Formats: sequence, structure tokens, C-alpha cells
Amino acid sequence: MANHKSSLKRIRQAEKRRLENRYWAKTARNAVRKVRKMEDVAEAQAAYEKVSALLQRLGRKNVISKNKAANLCSGLQIHINKLTAAAK
Repeated sequence: MANHKSSLKRIRQAEKRRLENRYWAKTARNAVRKVRKMEDVAEAQAAYEKVSALLQRLGRKNVISKNKAANLCSGLQIHINKLTAAAK
């Protein structure tokens, strides 16, 4: 166990950040799954806008890496494009 006051504070901060990052990463994963299950183009497009913004924000804050955020957004856009093509 740490002996210095600053070390104890650092441990508290790290634990708090770890839990918050875990929450947001799980929330993002669930949001991506939800969009991938959607079959309606308009509904999927509306959800994509929100999920994409969430992923990009998490990438900026290093909750997930920027490349992972970009890859997830790209994959969702491909899914929506396939839905659009199938609807025509």
C-alpha cells in the first residue's frame, strides 16, 4: 500500500477513471451492436449519427483508440450502405 498522500490520491483517481472508461466502452459496444441489428435504413442512419459521435468522442479521450473508433464507424457505415442497397 502507498505511503504518500499523493500516491493515495493517484490510486483513487486511477480507480475512478478506470470505472468510468469501462462504463463508456461497454456503452459504445452495446450501441454498435444495436445499430448492426437494425434493418430499417432511416432508423439505422439516425442511430449511426449518435453512435458515430460517441465513438469519435471516446477516441479523442483515449477511452478507445482513435483507429478503433474510426474502424467501428466505417463498419457501421458499410452496414447502412448495404441496407440502403437492399432497400432499392
